[in-house]
Amino acid sequence: MQQYSVLMPVYHKEDAGYFRTSIESMINQSIPTDDFVIVCDGPLTAELNAVIRDYTRQYPELFHIVRMKKNRGLGIALQEGISACKHELVARMDSDDISAPDRCERQLAVFAAYPYAIVGGNVEEFTEFPAGFSQMQQSESPQAATLWNPAKSAPVRKVPETNEKIRAFAKRRNPFNHPSVMFVKSAVQKAGGYLDCKGFEDYYLWVRMLGRGMQGYNIQRTLVYMRTDAGMYERRGSLSYAWQGFLARWKIHKTGYSGLLDFAVSAGGQVIMSLIPVRLRTCFYSKFLRK
Repeated sequence: MQQYSVLMPVYHKEDAGYFRTSIESMINQSIPTDDFVIVCDGPLTAELNAVIRDYTRQYPELFHIVRMKKNRGLGIALQEGISACKHELVARMDSDDISAPDRCERQLAVFAAYPYAIVGGNVEEFTEFPAGFSQMQQSESPQAATLWNPAKSAPVRKVPETNEKIRAFAKRRNPFNHPSVMFVKSAVQKAGGYLDCKGFEDYYLWVRMLGRGMQGYNIQRTLVYMRTDAGMYERRGSLSYAWQGFLARWKIHKTGYSGLLDFAVSAGGQVIMSLIPVRLRTCFYSKFLRK
């Protein structure tokens, strides 16, 4: 089985406890990595640095820490981190989410069978997880990924499965759940890597890769449990967020991947969703954009 690197950015506003749990979920994968790259996007808190210190002492050959002098944002942090990854396959992971125990095993199996450049999957949103999760994470059972569900009715962000459906979906919406993806490093670099597109760095990258004929696939099961909070939908409502989304979608349109109608529909929807009352926004996301 081919090896892979883990790429995880972290910045000063992250919670140290969540950070530790995210790291644990990747260390305890059914097929573990031997190259774990953490990118510190600017100076960190003492608590976050303590987490890094603990793991680098415990696993001195596993962790590679990239420290940036200033906080420069997700896209630049990931671009720095990709260069530090030693394997061709790279698993993205956020510093407050939790990967299913067999997430990477499933993705590696897909890469072994098909010439994809990106393989992602569904993510399940949650706010809390029960006691005993850490023991479940360390289970070696092939069924370990189904042993824990943080909330049976938790919203699931489902994404299209096949390359054909992904290509069509990408004209108006992001076809991958960023924290769930594993990608081919050289393919990402060939497409120019992560570029400045605030809030949409990943979407901008995917359309450039798809535009070059690179292929993708989404495993139709939950690969990552994504932590959310009560204020998530509220933060998506403002004039500045609407303008940010409009500019990002124009930049994505300018790649030539989508047409003017696609841009009008996606950008218009983005602006409307950013300006409607938070209750309506929350209802729309939960009923139409989550399953």
